[in-house]
Amino acid sequence: MRERPSWDVYFMDIARAAATRSTCLRRQVGAVLVREKRILATGYNGAPSGLTHCAEAGCLRDRLGVPAGERHEICRGSHAEQNLLVQAARYGTSVAGATLYCTNEPCSICTKLLISAGIAQIVYEAVYPDPLARELRDEAGLPTSHLDRDDLDRPR
Repeated sequence: MRERPSWDVYFMDIARAAATRSTCLRRQVGAVLVREKRILATGYNGAPSGLTHCAEAGCLRDRLGVPAGERHEICRGSHAEQNLLVQAARYGTSVAGATLYCTNEPCSICTKLLISAGIAQIVYEAVYPDPLARELRDEAGLPTSHLDRDDLDRPR
């Protein structure tokens, strides 16, 4: 009998699939919000619905040479975590007590939103350069786990 993936691997794979919809030129990020092993919402980073995608409009942060983790306010796109929270709100889905699976560690802006929304746990794959986000999660007592792509217990 074949070995099934762990729940963490399963949900991170779904977050990776969501990332393929990203319209960001710099980083493709996907996220999935789960409670009791059920998906509540998904999200990926990119321009808001109905607006010109970054691939067409270009990236102001790239043009200005802004490093990763800085000046989020001048980006035309929303982060995957923001988009999944908006999706949940739009369709009336409570997110309190849920676990976030995200292909990237949430930034400080997303971390503040996740804390305020009552997210119970964060599981991420790639590290993001935002020390304030880590400080905020620590202060809030928000459990956070880093799943290294090479260490995932995916069946072979």
